[in-house]
Amino acid sequence: MKDNRFISGRIKSFTYAFKGACKLIATEHSIMVQASIGVLVTIAGFYFEISVTEWLFQTMAIGMVLSIEGLNTAVEKIADFIHPQYHEKIGFIKDIAAGAVFFAALCAVIVGIIIYYPKFFC
Repeated sequence: MKDNRFISGRIKSFTYAFKGACKLIATEHSIMVQASIGVLVTIAGFYFEISVTEWLFQTMAIGMVLSIEGLNTAVEKIADFIHPQYHEKIGFIKDIAAGAVFFAALCAVIVGIIIYYPKFFC
């Protein structure tokens, strides 16, 4: 039954979202790796005392990669549910979703290089 009350409805929505995030981290190896990298660069941020601006970019990059990887996982799960056997069009869709993760990860790596290269080599 749908809860139409504003506060309790938002709390239920948050609860579902939190459960989904936990399931994603607990079951998907790519998210486990990316979340671990996010933790490591967060530790590096504290160690190197990065600026507020650098924290903003780093946080956005971590969030972007994890979010798009979550969407990619959802696309893959839906595609596998709809058509469990290999199908060329399903493969194409899954490749496009994986490509979106690639772009996000590439941008995150660039942000990481911009932030941490000077701290190691300058």
